[in-house]
Amino acid sequence: MKKLITLIAIVTLSYSMFSQENESLESPNIKTYTPSKLLSSGQWDIKWFNNLYTQTKSTFQNGKIPRETFFTSSIDVFTGVSNGNSFNIGLLIELRSNVIGDRNAIDVFKFDGDGNTARSGITSIAPAIKFNPLKNVSNFTIQSAFHIPMVDKETENGVYLDQKGYTWQNRFFYDHTFAGEDWQLFTELNTEFNFGKKEDSFANNSLGLTPGMFLSYFPSQTFTILALAQHSQRIDLGNNFSQNYTAIGGGAKFQINRILNIEALYTNFVRGNNTGLGETFNIGLRALF
Repeated sequence: MKKLITLIAIVTLSYSMFSQENESLESPNIKTYTPSKLLSSGQWDIKWFNNLYTQTKSTFQNGKIPRETFFTSSIDVFTGVSNGNSFNIGLLIELRSNVIGDRNAIDVFKFDGDGNTARSGITSIAPAIKFNPLKNVSNFTIQSAFHIPMVDKETENGVYLDQKGYTWQNRFFYDHTFAGEDWQLFTELNTEFNFGKKEDSFANNSLGLTPGMFLSYFPSQTFTILALAQHSQRIDLGNNFSQNYTAIGGGAKFQINRILNIEALYTNFVRGNNTGLGETFNIGLRALF
């Protein structure tokens, strides 16, 4: 893990120095192109986001448990296909690597998938669209995606990989930049309707609602620090399982050049029911051109 972080830092710093010498920063993309903004025709947005969740506490066991770690790497690709920044299409791909049995958290990067304490693989793909339902409110958009599972078994030998069920996901985005443009509020409501055979997944026949709020401060046009709060509520629609949790955290984003930016986030699950109580470490790269 330390070698990976060091390599990312070296590549990022080198690319940043080279880019700043050879091109000027035309616009602050980290402020302008929030998830609420749509792309113009021919424009591309590619995001590689990595989330490592690790836990040693669970509300199921009411206390400490052997460490479990779940790593998700996602690639989201969107492009504009209409004049007037009104409609985007995209594809979402998720790869996961999970380890249990009190293994070290960084063992997820081994991708060994031994079947006894670890599993890994591409777990879902999702065609997606993004559009602006209110033409007079340009900073309100909806992203709709249909996730197709790529896993044969949700849990194998006690090792969970990912949901085996179809998910219709709708994410509602809205942002507001305050006077002076040093502060920005971004809000999201993520809704997920999970369906399929009840015996295939704990999540099938349920509805997930996850509102979130992100408050950003911009010390400069190319750097921001942020605080976040999220709550997730899974509603039972016939599978006899419900859960909820609340997480808070913070992070930072830095725009390397007019195309590439990098972000790092941390969250902590401060409470919940029928869930683990862990923490996440996140890093993402985004290219916008």
